[in-house]
Amino acid sequence: MLRDELIAARERYLSPSLGTTSLYAGNPLILSHGQGQYVFDESGKRFLDCTGQNMCVSLGFAHPVTMAMVSEQMHRLQHATTLFYNEQSVCYARELVAHLPVREDGEDWVVQLSNSGAEAIDLAYMMARAHTGHYEMVALRNAYHGLQFGAAGSTSFNTNRFASPGMQGFVHAMHPDQYKGSFGAVLEPYLLELKRLIAASTSGRIAGMIIEPIQGSGGVVPMPPGYMEGAFRIIRDAGGVCISDEVQTGFGRLGSAYWGFVDHGVLPDIIVLGKGMGNGFPIAGVVCRRSVAESFARMKFFNTYAGNPVACAAARSVLKVIDDEGLQTHARLCGERLLAGLMRLKARHELIGDVRGKGLILGIELVRDRVTREPAVEEGTRVQARLREAGFILVRGSPTRNTFRINPPLCISFDDADALLDAFDQALAAG
Repeated sequence: MLRDELIAARERYLSPSLGTTSLYAGNPLILSHGQGQYVFDESGKRFLDCTGQNMCVSLGFAHPVTMAMVSEQMHRLQHATTLFYNEQSVCYARELVAHLPVREDGEDWVVQLSNSGAEAIDLAYMMARAHTGHYEMVALRNAYHGLQFGAAGSTSFNTNRFASPGMQGFVHAMHPDQYKGSFGAVLEPYLLELKRLIAASTSGRIAGMIIEPIQGSGGVVPMPPGYMEGAFRIIRDAGGVCISDEVQTGFGRLGSAYWGFVDHGVLPDIIVLGKGMGNGFPIAGVVCRRSVAESFARMKFFNTYAGNPVACAAARSVLKVIDDEGLQTHARLCGERLLAGLMRLKARHELIGDVRGKGLILGIELVRDRVTREPAVEEGTRVQARLREAGFILVRGSPTRNTFRINPPLCISFDDADALLDAFDQALAAG
C-alpha cells in the first residue's frame, strides 16, 4: 500500500483504541522490515529501534537461529493443543527451568505457558488465590501488569483504568520511588506503609503481592535494595505468596542477572514471563513452585494456544542465543556504557532530571526544574521528534510522559550506543 492508503485503511478497519497508543501522533511511522537491532520504514530509512517493539524483540529482527528453528517446526507441525503431548513445549520447559535458581526448599519449578504477559499475570493471580485460599492481593502504585481483566485490576495508572470494574480484591501500596517518591530516598517508611496497608485495607490474610523489579511502564523505577526482601517477608507473614513480574526484566536484559529478582537476593513463589521470551513470537507463561501448581490443578484450566510448538521453538531460540552469544554479558557492558554516557549528558543538560535503570532497561526523565521536578512533556515531544529525524526510535514510557526508555534488542552494538548518546546530546542542545 501507498503511505496515505495504509494510514486511511488502518483508521477505517482497525479499532480507534489503537490511536491512543500510536507513536508520533499525526505523523505515524510505518515499519516495513527489520534486521538485527534496526527497523526500516516504507521509504527504506533505517532506525535504531530503542523500543525492541515493546521489549518483545530480544535477540534482534530476523535472527538466523530463530528463523531456522521456527521454520523447521512450522514445516513439521504448526499447532498442537494441550490435549496432546509435543516435544517442543516439554523441551522448552526443561530448558527454561535450567535457567532458574535451584530452590533451597527442594521444591521443583514447573511451567504453565500462555500467549501474552497480561494473560500470564491473570494466571498468576488465580494460582495465588487457589493456593492460599485467600482473596485480597497487593500491587504497587505506579505498577503496570497489563490491561486484561485481572491484570487491569492491579495496574495503577488512571490512563489505563476504565469506568467499569476490573478484577476486584487489589489494594495498592506506595511504590518506593527513590527519585520522587512520597517518602523520599529511603526504604523503611515504604515497608512500614505496606504493613499498615495490609492491616487497614485487607482482612489481614492475603493471597499475595506482585512486584516488578524495575517498574517499566511506570518510568523505569527500580526497586531499591532491600525492598523486595522486606516486602516478601511481610507478605509471607500475612499468608500470601510472592510474585515477581519478570515480563520486562527477565531473560538477561538487566545484564547483572538473568532475572530481576536475583539482584535482590529473593526467591519468589511465582514468576511471570513474557515479552522478549519469544523474540517477537506470542508466548508467555508462569513458573511456580510445584505445590502452587498442584493447588491450581484442583480445577480444570487450559488455554487453546498455550504451548504452541512454533512459539516454543522461538522461545527455545532465545535461551540458546542468549547463552551462545553471551548476550547477558553484552547487555551489562552496553548498558554500563549507555548509563555512563547519559550521566555525562545529565551534567550538561538541565532538562535531564534523573537517569536510572540497569543493563538495557534505562530511563531518562526530563524535567523543567530539578527542584520542583515538573515534567517536561512538550520538551520531550520535541526531543523525540529530533531523535526520529536522526534515525532513533524511542518511547516516553511513564504516566507523565516525560521519561524516555531505552530498551533495544540485546544485540545493540557499542557503536549504536555511542551514536544514540550523540543524537540525544544534539536533540537536547537544540532546545
